[in-house]
Amino acid sequence: METSEYHNIARLEAGHWWYAGMRALTRAVLARLPLPPAAQILDAGCGVGGGLRWLAEFGTPTGIDWHPVAAGYAAQVSRRVARASVQALPFPEAAFDAVTSFEVLYHLAVADDVAALREFARVLRPGGWLVVRVPAHDWLRGAHDRLVHTRHRYEAQELRAKLTRAGLRVRRVTPAGALLLPPAILRRALQRSSEAHTDVALPPPLINRLLTAALAAEGRWLGWADLPFGLSLLAVAQKAGRET
Repeated sequence: METSEYHNIARLEAGHWWYAGMRALTRAVLARLPLPPAAQILDAGCGVGGGLRWLAEFGTPTGIDWHPVAAGYAAQVSRRVARASVQALPFPEAAFDAVTSFEVLYHLAVADDVAALREFARVLRPGGWLVVRVPAHDWLRGAHDRLVHTRHRYEAQELRAKLTRAGLRVRRVTPAGALLLPPAILRRALQRSSEAHTDVALPPPLINRLLTAALAAEGRWLGWADLPFGLSLLAVAQKAGRET
């Protein structure tokens, strides 16, 4: 990702509809997992550290990120932050009850996503949980993907297969951001410029609130059923061992 985008995200993450809505959506999914009290949680690819704030609701979060600017911002949120690659985690086996990784595996810096998933599995305790979110549909690539150095966008069957290859038991893979997919398709179809530019800009307050509410509503839906389509994929997988 371009350094400028980390500064942009740090400035907007707290209130921007995408981050606020995805926080609500993913929080709803994580809340349904049988995590132990005071769970040890790794946010693998924590970016500027926004996830470390809300993950503290579920236990003690630790963050890692490879980019020095991202890790620097995250260190202002928590002292439990290290600069490291998701393909070589600096932690012993079975160190965490849960691993989260949001919009990380798709990145050019992750040359081997299965290796990263195996690292996530390695540091999970038996019966521990992995929650992963990635962008969907490689045909949706656009100018923003160039700015954030997208290597690949995923399909559900592919993500399931890679989680299985990493030795994890796939519990669910569901689309997310269903209401966002039609306008995203239209935006990509009308996008003429090949120049990289960001999609992370704050819209007018009313639109920002409506989009945030739409994603939060999807989180409530995901409490009992998967979505049929979406702009992203959300996967929940478990390490073999203790049955829950």
